[in-house]
Amino acid sequence: LPSAMDDRQLDLTPEQEATKAKYPPINKKYEYLDHTADVQIHSWGDSLEEAYEQCAMGMFGYMTDTETVKPLKTLEVESEGEDLESLLFHFLDDWLYNFSAEHFFIPREVKVLNIDRVNFKIRSIGWGEKFCLSKHPQGTEVKAITYSAMQIHDKEKPEIFAIVDI
Repeated sequence: LPSAMDDRQLDLTPEQEATKAKYPPINKKYEYLDHTADVQIHSWGDSLEEAYEQCAMGMFGYMTDTETVKPLKTLEVESEGEDLESLLFHFLDDWLYNFSAEHFFIPREVKVLNIDRVNFKIRSIGWGEKFCLSKHPQGTEVKAITYSAMQIHDKEKPEIFAIVDI
């Protein structure tokens, strides 16, 4: 199990390196923290929306090098919950579902369009393509989202701690 990987180095093929070189680098506001049998994603942003976006990208960044993903298609994801924690859980779970069960969609970028803090609904869009091992390096599979030790700090500089089961 890899640990304390701010910048995991995956072996990239020349084609993957070429894809990375074509697009500007992704501004990453997330890191991975040590956790047994799981990985804890710590994300942050200038807004709660950005912290949610970065948490989703942290999850996908653990699965592959998202900078090798071409923004060829868009996918809209709407999620709802009962509070900010369940909203985060369903948001990540819905994105994971679109990757693993539905479309094999891997985003290069996820943008949160709106968080309704009254009705606990979130609208988001991702730009990416179908995941393909010949195009994208394989990281670690994320099996599930958990509520374990989940923290959402909606303050001047919002941050999130979320654990995913790998």
